[in-house]
Amino acid sequence: MGPVGICGSDVHYWQSGRIGDFIVKDPMVLGHEAAGTVCAVGSDVKHLQVGDRVAVEPGYPCYTCSACLGGRYNLCPDMKFCATPPYDGSLCQYYCHKAAFCFKLPDHVSLDEGALLEPLSVAVHACQRGKLSFGQKVLVCGAGPIGLVNMMVAKAGGASVTITDISDSRLAKAKEMGADAIYHVTSRDSRATADEIVKLSGYSDLTIECTGVESSIGTGLWATKPGGSYVQVGYGKAEVNFPIVAVGIREI
Repeated sequence: MGPVGICGSDVHYWQSGRIGDFIVKDPMVLGHEAAGTVCAVGSDVKHLQVGDRVAVEPGYPCYTCSACLGGRYNLCPDMKFCATPPYDGSLCQYYCHKAAFCFKLPDHVSLDEGALLEPLSVAVHACQRGKLSFGQKVLVCGAGPIGLVNMMVAKAGGASVTITDISDSRLAKAKEMGADAIYHVTSRDSRATADEIVKLSGYSDLTIECTGVESSIGTGLWATKPGGSYVQVGYGKAEVNFPIVAVGIREI
């Protein structure tokens, strides 16, 4: 293995021992944002050879269920995913993985960049699920690593992006990386915060919530225009309160 990133989920498992229904019951190796160099291949593997540098897609499905056959294999109920109980992750010297989910890196892409493809794919998927289109206004809640890659993907798709956080240093980095507008959150009053964001940059066509914090979820929903789209990326508490009537009436 080469570089392996530390995801927020790794920290959750380390500190809390669970994420939702995924509970650590036995010792488990962490890590799923990974790239490495092939050191051995199975006899039927034709597209890779020893010495190839690869990015690792960390989960592989059953290939036979309705989700897999319908093209949404990420929802496979039998998904085997690195560092998700009971499966070990890739933060180790050697890791054996399905060849179909190892992708050869071109010469100009480093192993460090290859390891970042997994968190980047989170942002690509979020923008696709939110049906991002050119010229839209996008609100990204949270300027951590995942919030920043969502901002970058949305910008690459032709959107103008407003991003929020409670940290001035994170917002400064977001501005440096291309955010069109930044908003420093100081209140847990989600409606009031949303009103301030709307004054700053208007209602969002698409909101991507990357914190999982209950008040931020409310802010994201209130700041989304009627008929707009909202994608939940961040995880926090297993259950949260949010303005369901406003969501329903405004067809978010």
